[in-house]
Amino acid sequence: MSALTVLFIGGTGIISSAAAARAVELGHDVTVLNRGASSTRPTPPGVEVLTGDVSDPASIRRALGDRSFDVVVDFVAFTPDQVRADIDLFTGRAGQYVFISSASAYQKPVAALPIRESSPLRNPFWQYSRDKIACEDLLVGAYRERGFPVTIVRPSHTYDRTTIPVTGGWAVVDRMRRGLEVVVPGDGTSLWTLTHHADFARAFVGLLGLPAAVGDVFHITSDEALPWDQIYTTLAAAAGVDDPALVHVASESVALVEPEWGPGLLGDKAHSVVFDNAKVKAFVPGWQATTSWATGAREIVEWYDAEASRREADPATEAAFERLLAGARAFGA
Repeated sequence: MSALTVLFIGGTGIISSAAAARAVELGHDVTVLNRGASSTRPTPPGVEVLTGDVSDPASIRRALGDRSFDVVVDFVAFTPDQVRADIDLFTGRAGQYVFISSASAYQKPVAALPIRESSPLRNPFWQYSRDKIACEDLLVGAYRERGFPVTIVRPSHTYDRTTIPVTGGWAVVDRMRRGLEVVVPGDGTSLWTLTHHADFARAFVGLLGLPAAVGDVFHITSDEALPWDQIYTTLAAAAGVDDPALVHVASESVALVEPEWGPGLLGDKAHSVVFDNAKVKAFVPGWQATTSWATGAREIVEWYDAEASRREADPATEAAFERLLAGARAFGA
């Protein structure tokens, strides 16, 4: 494939940073538009950086001027209003517009496994997911009615070395190392899929500029589906802990005690997910997710251990764990 002109709106997030690096690696002409540089995920060399704020559409228009691109990817569109603004802005200025949706949009509870792109979309638990579904509906309508060149991509819990993909983040690893109990929502047996951002990026960038992908939808995930207990014990092993003290608390109880954690649990992580990635593999021949969770967990722990400031205590999370553990002890008494 010849080099593409690619605009990434965002560009410093978990998946967008890896996608930018992969696009540059393949020789594409990459421009990122965001509010400013990220010290955690710096922009790769050779990328053009434009400054604008998606909450201020006028600033985006000023930054872009009258430019057009082969591909526009919006990594930070979450609501129908934001998508409407994108449709207005990029009609006639993008050969392909890629919307980052979410695999959490799939029907919850899941009616049948494995999940395919044709699986129903419905999430009564999480507003984030319902907004993504509404965005997809708008874009599909724009494609059908006037040919707006959309491709929809649904990631599912993609992580990088800076993110610990368990409820509680670094506090979980810290408590494991101190021999303290950690809360595992649910009974630990439901299956979950974690996808390394570099694996995601290799498939994702393969869809860019692909005419056959326009008007279509893809999810991109690892094929590794692990029970939550194994996810926690693998993370513990990476941190040098052989036998972590895992305490199972029903996701509904976690949501009652810690309402901020509830939507993401009840609307996503509490349900077993196994994905069929045959479709993206057919469109991007040779792609396979190759980073196991065991490898990813070691990468995460090494990154946190490399600098003390990354391991700062989180009193709010510690307090949340203690509340949940107290409730579990009282219930079990």
